[in-house]
Amino acid sequence: MNEQNRRTGLDLTVSVFGLGYVGCVSAACLAARGNTVIGVDVNAQKTEFIRQGKTPVVEERIGELIAEVVAAGRLTVTEEVAKAVLASDISIICVGTPSAPGGGLSTSYLERVSAQIGAALAGKAGWHVIAYRSTMVPGTCENILIPILEKASGKQAGIDFGVCVNPEFLREGSSVRDFENPPKTVVGETDERSGAALLSLYDGLPGPRFRVPLAVAEMTKYVDNSFHALKVTFGNEIGALCAELGLDSHAVMDIFLADTKLNISPAYLRPGFAFGGSCLPKDVRALNHTARQHDLELPVLSNVLASNEAQLRRAVDLVIALGRRRIGIFGLSFKAGTDDLRESPMVEFAERLLGKGYDVRIYDANVALSRLMGANRAFIEERLPHIGELLTDDIDTVLAHGEIFIAGTAEPAVVAAVDGLGPDRTVIDLVRLPGAEQRRTRPGYLGIGW
Repeated sequence: MNEQNRRTGLDLTVSVFGLGYVGCVSAACLAARGNTVIGVDVNAQKTEFIRQGKTPVVEERIGELIAEVVAAGRLTVTEEVAKAVLASDISIICVGTPSAPGGGLSTSYLERVSAQIGAALAGKAGWHVIAYRSTMVPGTCENILIPILEKASGKQAGIDFGVCVNPEFLREGSSVRDFENPPKTVVGETDERSGAALLSLYDGLPGPRFRVPLAVAEMTKYVDNSFHALKVTFGNEIGALCAELGLDSHAVMDIFLADTKLNISPAYLRPGFAFGGSCLPKDVRALNHTARQHDLELPVLSNVLASNEAQLRRAVDLVIALGRRRIGIFGLSFKAGTDDLRESPMVEFAERLLGKGYDVRIYDANVALSRLMGANRAFIEERLPHIGELLTDDIDTVLAHGEIFIAGTAEPAVVAAVDGLGPDRTVIDLVRLPGAEQRRTRPGYLGIGW
């Protein structure tokens, strides 16, 4: 391991539970960084391999790394849970979380090792950190594992011992390199002390660091893997359609990948409201139509519009659940700063509320102005006459009318209007207005998808 990747400062003793790919690589790499590591596994064959300085997994560089740290005495192994916990400062859990028969997550291994570690903590004085590196769905740690630890130990998490969630981002075949050069380091924590201790194991490694609530850390791995799966599938579907059309799919994707402003970037990846406009819905429909003409099944692309429709329904359902009838809508165009109403999800939203008998008023200064100037007059008068009658460029008119307000634009006048509302008014923020993180603690401030 490169010298610049080694830890500096106080070395810690770490026990690693589960010596499969993740546990074995984590144990070896942490030991190579100068820590004393105790590996624990119920499989005696795995522990014996490591005891002899051999690797129980096939992975680039792991054999030489284990041989080095075992020879140096920095990595030892045991089958005794209590011995490992009592001798270490941090226990990192890397046991498997396989799929259950119904598709859910099996937490049996996590529960078993948590009970064993909790029992060991009952007889240990001093602070100890339990860090879960296993992949588990949000809420598993707080709702299942911490209660097991507390019951078995007779102690309280965050007060007598610390708990962290530390998802790994290792790819089989390059996991040692990925450990040394992580894309990011994420630590969910019950308390600042535990999070700081765990993060110190990764001092000197590149990439951004995040200290977050436990459930946020649990969720990050699922977001990553689901997006990776989506990318593979998207690429394959584009490839299948290109092949039918006689196109070189790699030439097409080379152009796609070259765009790091909109395509391979943070663009469009912030949760919010449905998409619309003159391009996206039309082009997705056209691509799916082309696939059908070639008898080609593209499940991901064919469900993009269905997913978009579901987001719109969620917003309508949220209004219905609130049980009030006077609605103020801020923003009508498909994108803030324009007057373009073509396939605007805000127009569809307003029409559905009107169709259900809601009393609606709409503020959009750009659309109201273009209607007066004639740019959107024909469109509104011919296709949206009922909405045109409810449209105004006077925000105070909408404020005086509404009991529920829908924020579909983040223009300054709307932000100021929302901040001036009393606690008796409800705001459904579809665009995550600036300062939403603080504002969302206010009663009646709701969001879609965030």
